[in-house]
Amino acid sequence: MEKSRHASLPISVGNVTKTYGNVYALDDVSIDIKSGEFLTLLGPSGSGKTTLLMVLAGFARPDCGSLRFGESEMIRLPPHRRNVGMVFQNYALFPHMSVAENVGYPLRLRRMAKAEIGAKVDDSLETVQLGGYGDRRIDQLSGGQKQRVALARAIVFEPRILLMDEPLSALDKKLRDRMQIELRHLHEKLGMTTVYVTHDQREALTMSDRIAVINHGRIMQLATPQKLYDNPENRFVADFIGESTFLKVARDGSGLEAAGVKIGSSKPSPDSGSLLLMMRPERIRILEGPVAERVNEFPAIVSDLVYQGESYLLYARLGDGTELAVRGATRSDAFSRLPKPGEKVRLGLDYADTLIFSDAEA
Repeated sequence: MEKSRHASLPISVGNVTKTYGNVYALDDVSIDIKSGEFLTLLGPSGSGKTTLLMVLAGFARPDCGSLRFGESEMIRLPPHRRNVGMVFQNYALFPHMSVAENVGYPLRLRRMAKAEIGAKVDDSLETVQLGGYGDRRIDQLSGGQKQRVALARAIVFEPRILLMDEPLSALDKKLRDRMQIELRHLHEKLGMTTVYVTHDQREALTMSDRIAVINHGRIMQLATPQKLYDNPENRFVADFIGESTFLKVARDGSGLEAAGVKIGSSKPSPDSGSLLLMMRPERIRILEGPVAERVNEFPAIVSDLVYQGESYLLYARLGDGTELAVRGATRSDAFSRLPKPGEKVRLGLDYADTLIFSDAEA
């Protein structure tokens, strides 16, 4: 199953709204997904991400709006005529069918010749590294193998759009991490436009070309993983992606202040309204010796030190009482020399890592 120039379609969602009673599951959502892109819909439970996926699949009819696959309007087209591959959270495999029968099911629905079905099923199973598994029963498979069978069934008819609804959520962490990389490599091989739903921010950062963060039925930010992490546009995104501590920022005649410390940043700050400073644990460092230029220095007292194997977390309390975390790599020769609870420390945040934004959700 080789990648081809016909293997994908762009998706355009225009002003889509979906309500359930007085609740807005989707609130005037517009998004353009590029042909061949791996786009993740990321958000907490009830944010609207799965509803948007169901609109794409045709299982949910929006109240208003437009949905185009390429040049074709799809909003009124039933699911079976949209020609999209779908991987569900629970895989939805048929237990009374063999692996090969499960994978070949979409082809039988399309009344394909038996010989052609066999060849395509074998090809699809090879693509997901399950060659030779066709005769096995579903109950003989591990969780990771069931996930691959569901994926093989979704791609066997060579759809130009692939939709996945939290397909890795039932797997243990080690297998989930490995499958994230395998799915990413498979996407690169097949080139299908892929829309992936998850509530796991690390999974989204690992797999995606771009991520749409959704909350209360609205897209809070759409960006590449790096831009989303380094430059969140509002507090919700900053809080949902990664670990952060937020400090209130005050303005005075000479500049900005947080936790009683004058601060500077190499990035622009909003001109008005309440402000927040975001501090990521891995961007904060323990200062020794004279402070360098363009570094914000925060005096603090260590409250706890936690060993986590490859890394450590040092918790410290700032002058205004805010507790924040500092994450660093654990080195056997250096961990024992880290400050202990009760000791004073100087914490540094480079101007380049000092992000100040409006204290508003969006």
